[in-house]
Amino acid sequence: MLPVERRHRIKELIQQFKSIKISDLSTQLGVSEMTVHRDIKPLIEDGTIIKTFGGISLASNDQTVYQNGCKLCHRTVEDRMAYRLILSNHQVETFCCAHCGILRHQQLSDEDVVQAICHDFLTGTTTSAYHAVYVMDTSLDMQCCKPQVLPFQWGSHAEKFVTGFGGDVYSFNEANERLISQMHTGADCCSTGEE
Repeated sequence: MLPVERRHRIKELIQQFKSIKISDLSTQLGVSEMTVHRDIKPLIEDGTIIKTFGGISLASNDQTVYQNGCKLCHRTVEDRMAYRLILSNHQVETFCCAHCGILRHQQLSDEDVVQAICHDFLTGTTTSAYHAVYVMDTSLDMQCCKPQVLPFQWGSHAEKFVTGFGGDVYSFNEANERLISQMHTGADCCSTGEE
């Protein structure tokens, strides 16, 4: 099967299932996962699909919100800091940072959220928000929502970051609790700290 034929088949499968794992596409198409990654690249670039942790999802019509700003605070979304929730209704909500993504995640039930993904602060690698670790209370100001929540794929990277810039490292659940605790002390949800 030629690459153009595989891309056409991927489009058919994503329309049918709304989200699919890379490994399942590899099996269905009879090619390696690396070939699947090459085949989906143009589909990601043209906005047909979005890359998720371990798979792809159909880009919803709601993706215009991503281009127009964060679903929660309406700030501009830079892909490097983006946090995405893939919902059970096949919608994708995009946020400017982990701060807004986690706040929105807390508003939804576990059944509503199929997957939560973010980017490692240092490497930019897409990672599961549930498996990431988060640095909070750092001296580095990213000019985004406060209190800042910076995701890292690896705890060792987060610890090294904290050595240089201060702060504390939290698991996903701990970051949720810490964020809520700090929000209850009167912090403005999406304040950048600038006056």
